[in-house]
Amino acid sequence: MYQFRSKTQVLVIGSGSAGCAAALTLADKGFEVTLLSAGDKLTDGNSALAQGGIVHTGPGDSPKLLERDILTCGANHNHLAAVRHLARKGPEVVSQLLIDKLAVPFERGRDGQYHLTKEGGHSLPRIVHCADSTGRSIMECMVRAVEAHPNITVLTRRTAVDVLTSHHHASLMEYKYHLVNQALGAYVFNEATGVVETILADYTILATGGVGQIYLHTTNTRACVGSALAMAYRCGARFLNMEYIQFHPTSLFHRADRRFLITEAMRGEGARLVNARGEAFMPRYDARADLAPRDIVTRAIMEELLRSGEDCVFLDAANHVDDVARRFPGIAAKCAEIGIDIAREPIPVVPAEHYSCGGVLVDVYGRTTVDRLYAVGECSCTGVHGANRMASTSLLECIVWGVGAGAYIGHRYASKPKLPKKLLDSIPDWVSPGQDRNEDPALVAQDWTTIKSTMWNYVGIHRTASRLKRAFEDLRDLNVHLHDFYRETPLSKPIVDLFHGCQAAYIITLLAMRNTRSLGCHYRVN
Repeated sequence: MYQFRSKTQVLVIGSGSAGCAAALTLADKGFEVTLLSAGDKLTDGNSALAQGGIVHTGPGDSPKLLERDILTCGANHNHLAAVRHLARKGPEVVSQLLIDKLAVPFERGRDGQYHLTKEGGHSLPRIVHCADSTGRSIMECMVRAVEAHPNITVLTRRTAVDVLTSHHHASLMEYKYHLVNQALGAYVFNEATGVVETILADYTILATGGVGQIYLHTTNTRACVGSALAMAYRCGARFLNMEYIQFHPTSLFHRADRRFLITEAMRGEGARLVNARGEAFMPRYDARADLAPRDIVTRAIMEELLRSGEDCVFLDAANHVDDVARRFPGIAAKCAEIGIDIAREPIPVVPAEHYSCGGVLVDVYGRTTVDRLYAVGECSCTGVHGANRMASTSLLECIVWGVGAGAYIGHRYASKPKLPKKLLDSIPDWVSPGQDRNEDPALVAQDWTTIKSTMWNYVGIHRTASRLKRAFEDLRDLNVHLHDFYRETPLSKPIVDLFHGCQAAYIITLLAMRNTRSLGCHYRVN
């Protein structure tokens, strides 16, 4: 049978902005990097979907003011050291990596200066953007640099199955007795060959993104099943803040697998939320009206829908944003596909799962509690976002921590270089189950329906003790069933994704059930 076993200096699992930033930083320092992408292209993840922009700096701005805004949005549940790190390093990294090195074409005004916009939670305009497709523009520039770099090997259609560790996978007992558990690479499923590959690495970086696909309605891509959470959980890493799941207030109300995001920048330019009667309702809920933090706007919309019995509210840009179709061409085109002219009529919108504020706990260098294992981007918990993320800080966090993790690993190699060959040789290749029991697509689809519906109905925008208890019991039982199924069935991408998704859902539900205090995105009715 075809086998694949390789060794690299650094393995990066995930090809979004965080993973690419880490890979480029390490490669520029001369390190050999292997970058995995679950999709056919490096732009298949969430980073390319980001519309609004990325925080930079504006007139009258300062790190202290940005810090204050982030803390306010995060309900002061943030890690202050991480917020200060982002506020201080963020504009510098945007300038050095995105503007100077990658030449991302951020939009400029007639005066030649960058056009700055303002979004919910921000005190002033400080966000640079590329029309309404900022993430795609950033990723296109990053991907060109990654694919051209001689020190980066890109492997597409690869799904990480498990992080290899000295405690759990080494066959030599001497390594199991060590107090420190070390990451050694990963088992990786190759969709093209159907084989699980063993990729060994001196350092491993998780950068797989969010958890959106475990919810019935999400703005996330299909790849976002919480795989980093599941793998990190199994190798003993610590988690934090996973109950804080952010629901974006404005996704396009239409029938589709993925909710199309209507960027917050549209409200930053003046668009207003109105109900079916055309009334602007946000001033009733918060003095900041349409630019209140996302958790507040989301709950206000749900309250309006509960009162009216309607399916959606509306975002009126036609009467409040000049030349709206030119400013937001991507949204205009998407809405036109379903017969909506955003220059003439309001856009129907509803909340959808958007972002995980918590994740695998890391420090300012991206280090997890497992030695040689790092996490960057949405799968990590830096503490920046606290209980609720402020708009346009996700891409910023991705590149700041991606660059930071790459720089730190490069520095650490001097004192703690390669893993012992004896240890790596003791890691066995993946052993497939003896029985030929292939997955039933109907069963896989039904299990996904159970996960998505359970999370949306019980671990969604409004949570109660009874809903969380029911979700915990249902997901616990499904996890037991899937664990047996996982061990007995030859691997496929649908099986790996389902197993990871169910474990991620279980972790989130468990933490939500334990936290009895309503704060930010975690809103308990009772």
